[in-house]
Amino acid sequence: MPRRLLLALAAILIAAFAGLMLTKTLPYYTFEKGVHFLTTKSDETNDNPVFRLGFYVHITTSLVVLVLGLLQFLPVLARRGPGLHRQLGKGYIIGVLALAAPSGLILARFANGGLAAQVGFSLQCLVWWLCTWKAYQAARQRQWSLHVEWMLRSFAVTLAALALRGESYVMYYVFETKPIETYLTVTWLSWVGNLILVELMIEIGLGRYFLREFMPELRGKLAA
Repeated sequence: MPRRLLLALAAILIAAFAGLMLTKTLPYYTFEKGVHFLTTKSDETNDNPVFRLGFYVHITTSLVVLVLGLLQFLPVLARRGPGLHRQLGKGYIIGVLALAAPSGLILARFANGGLAAQVGFSLQCLVWWLCTWKAYQAARQRQWSLHVEWMLRSFAVTLAALALRGESYVMYYVFETKPIETYLTVTWLSWVGNLILVELMIEIGLGRYFLREFMPELRGKLAA
């Protein structure tokens, strides 16, 4: 019962989170320039077709891969059959490799904050792409332990968008940092911090935990 309750709560949280992110994204689909984040951009940038294509591809696919990634870490879905887990994984990997990360590179080119921000966001997208590719390669080679670890790293970068907002709020309202200091700090901290955290979690056995849950037949071999 406790496990079923936790899974039900996880499903509810995923649905609630997806709904919240959708409400944040929907206003942009009026395709007007004076909406939230777009108001920080110049008219020249907002009228640039490359920027607009990258922006709308990025906000759409990032939401999709975020939800798919969350679902990938629900063991109950993996145990219902490898087919479902595989299809969700394909959607996540294609979404990141072909759409979300490349469109993020476009947005990095137009990032506010100068070279430091542009480099930070560019490296984030490149690391995101690389971690996801390594996860895909490991799965193709049936190296499941490596696959789980690289997927954890990939999803840590996926969560950088959430970390950026949370860290910005704390720095600005709690530590009262200046806006530009806040922005440039979280540009790097949001994804580098997530990667450091996930590496520590992998080190203490998070990867083995998910592998045992996804593949019960390995529990004896993977017992910590």
